[in-house]
Amino acid sequence: MDLLLKGVATGLLLSIMIGPVFFVLLETSIRRGVKAALAVDLGVFLSDVVYIIIAFVFFQQVAELAEGNDNSVLRLVGGTLFVVYGIYNFFKKVKQTEATKEFEVVPNATGYIILALKGFLLNLMNPLVVFYWFSVMTLGAEDGEQRDSSMILYLTYILVTFFSIDFLKIIGAKRLRTLVTHRLLMGLNRLVGIVFVGFGLVLITQGVIGLVTK
Repeated sequence: MDLLLKGVATGLLLSIMIGPVFFVLLETSIRRGVKAALAVDLGVFLSDVVYIIIAFVFFQQVAELAEGNDNSVLRLVGGTLFVVYGIYNFFKKVKQTEATKEFEVVPNATGYIILALKGFLLNLMNPLVVFYWFSVMTLGAEDGEQRDSSMILYLTYILVTFFSIDFLKIIGAKRLRTLVTHRLLMGLNRLVGIVFVGFGLVLITQGVIGLVTK
């Protein structure tokens, strides 16, 4: 239950982060329909899985630096990345895009594959994604032999939550377009940045206390 609540909460937080993928999904849904936007989202999902695997390997290597089952080193590294990513997100500029009014029909299955590839490459071109996935893993790190299985379950909850919200964004794209203002987007980015910095400071504090008292 703890992992479920933590995973859902983290997925909700990640889902309000504003980036190029957000605008691509909205624009594709308006211009080409829900199925086309879902194809793009599938590509984003697959690239996230790739980044999660890379982050997990990095996570395991850092874990080996800690003695026994102590997560202090992981918390220090993950907390630092959270703070850095939070500051970056706070000051990140938001560029809005305008969807054209002309509706474009996706001709065949090849068109959907190309859209999925577009989503995959768009997300893959942002190397910062691997760092926030590592930081997210730090939040879900647990002691004991079941750490790996718990981590997989935790990440599954996050992905299900994250892409469920994406699905709702796609369905309500036309209505969202009128609500998405520059001020709102900047506010969301700053909110996420503050929360990330807060998470980071808590993890760093826990890591320092763990190392000092060990």
